[in-house]
Amino acid sequence: MADFSAFKDRPVPAWYAEPQFGVFIHWGMFAIPAFAPPGVSISDLFVSDYDNAFVLGPYAEWYANALRDPTSPTAKHHAEHYGDAPYDAFRAPFDEASQAFDADAWADLFLAAGAKYVVFVTKHHDGYCLWPTSVPNPWKPGWNSQRDFVGELAAAVRKRGMRFGLYYSGGLDWTAHPRLIRNMGEMFAAVPTSDDYRAYALAQAKELIDRYQPSVLWNDIAWPSAEDLPELFAHYYAVVPDGVINDRWLGVTPLFESLREPAACAAFNDRIKDSIQKNGVHFNGGAPPPHCDFRTVEYGSGAHLKGVKWESTRGLGLAFGYNAAEATDDYMTGQDIADLFAEVKADGGNLLLNVGPRADGSIPEVQSKALLEFARLAAGPA
Repeated sequence: MADFSAFKDRPVPAWYAEPQFGVFIHWGMFAIPAFAPPGVSISDLFVSDYDNAFVLGPYAEWYANALRDPTSPTAKHHAEHYGDAPYDAFRAPFDEASQAFDADAWADLFLAAGAKYVVFVTKHHDGYCLWPTSVPNPWKPGWNSQRDFVGELAAAVRKRGMRFGLYYSGGLDWTAHPRLIRNMGEMFAAVPTSDDYRAYALAQAKELIDRYQPSVLWNDIAWPSAEDLPELFAHYYAVVPDGVINDRWLGVTPLFESLREPAACAAFNDRIKDSIQKNGVHFNGGAPPPHCDFRTVEYGSGAHLKGVKWESTRGLGLAFGYNAAEATDDYMTGQDIADLFAEVKADGGNLLLNVGPRADGSIPEVQSKALLEFARLAAGPA
């Protein structure tokens, strides 16, 4: 059994403990199609259509998953605009468009918005890496950018006095384990558990730590095996003594593998549905993991997380990745951000608010305008 005792009672570093505002960035190949069904939040879908929430949801960054369901709105949109081209066909146009990326322009905006820290997605569920990794992908060789977007943004953010953190999708990688995900049970069933993936994810996480020394290590979904985590956490804290680790590191390999059986998956989903009916939707608001420095809540409140440091995260709209189908009314205004931040701050939380840039790195005006309006409101009367 994995031993986390070395991290017991580790205090939350002072820089992160103070309630504050941060910016999240989801950017990648999914910004080429830039589509998901708009108008209904993921939280509402988990109540109204739990069994199909991840193929009907507004998360544009999950485009490759929804495309696997031929009946989904995404598959229909794809057929109309791209015919039978695979998701991988978006790589070339993204690689070309992304050359317009301007790390200084992003960092200037985030500083003007009042961000104290910035967390950048290095690899989302499609497995495409936004840095020139030296860890070969066993399933898709060369599945990474040649330009070091991570390093460029790290330098620009730190130059302006903000902390820099990294997101890594350790629990889902569709190059290693591609399967349709419609609901929570199927999501955990899709966590890769092979020895090859365990070694790959651990090596990449260590590479990111060593190369960029992130102040925040923000894993998503889960981890293939908890047995690897004490080693990874110890390595991280040795490199970044005042760094913080989030709570999305569920590493119960037997659970993930059992959920690949339909009956077990159905029983698991029934338990989740029952919990939603009784307690509402709380993404990562349940039992704490063996170790973390803060809890995360997605599109919801963390007020129920008493006595622990927590972070609220959501997109400016209903997606994290850019969704060109979203209406202006789906986005938060500066006043909405100010109201949410006041609520989160009052309960001791941080607000990590996401921007979703276009493929060319430009941030839509509906997003940048809201951030700057929030900053003006936070500053008070001139």
